[in-house]
Amino acid sequence: MDTINRAAIVVRPAQPFLDWLHRVDPTSSHLKLEDLQRESTIYLVAECDSQEQVIEYLRESVRDIFEEQLDGWYRVPAVWPAKRDLTTFQSWFEISFHSMIVDLCDDVLEHDEL
Repeated sequence: MDTINRAAIVVRPAQPFLDWLHRVDPTSSHLKLEDLQRESTIYLVAECDSQEQVIEYLRESVRDIFEEQLDGWYRVPAVWPAKRDLTTFQSWFEISFHSMIVDLCDDVLEHDEL
């Protein structure tokens, strides 16, 4: 086992996200918050010593993460919320931070461009 020089931000949709999804996508009316939270997205960032550092990384990339989350559920940017700042993000998503990342695989890490 090896630790890797990264920290992780785990992002899970919260109720405001589900409310928005129900408004813009009639086919989503059967979805519950538990459905959206079943698979969290994990974003790796540089190693962090404090929660403040994590928030700074999040502040720098919040628009990209917000848009990636929106696009994962509804691919019509015209109906995405106009305000995609850190404050809005923190109300639309539950966020947790993890500083210890352990790699259990012997395989080489691969990077795929999104």
